[in-house]
Amino acid sequence: MAERLSKQLIKSGMSIGANVEESQSAQSTADFINKLEIALKEAKETRYWLRLLIATELMPESRLISLLGEINEIIRIIAVIVVKTKQNHQK
Repeated sequence: MAERLSKQLIKSGMSIGANVEESQSAQSTADFINKLEIALKEAKETRYWLRLLIATELMPESRLISLLGEINEIIRIIAVIVVKTKQNHQK
């Protein structure tokens, strides 16, 4: 079970960066927003897997608490970029 959870965590975590990187080459504002919204979903999934690792006691919370803080910060940053871009795009 730990191996399966770890693979899911790695997959979603890597997808965040890939989608943010792709957003930098977006063909339009809508494409930029779409790629960042995917990154946001992946960040939330990553947070889920971290929480699950803690809840199942497969990893000690003390080892993952800083990662939870970092993923929460990444979620906030991406969310703000999406909201601001949508606001600016509507003007």
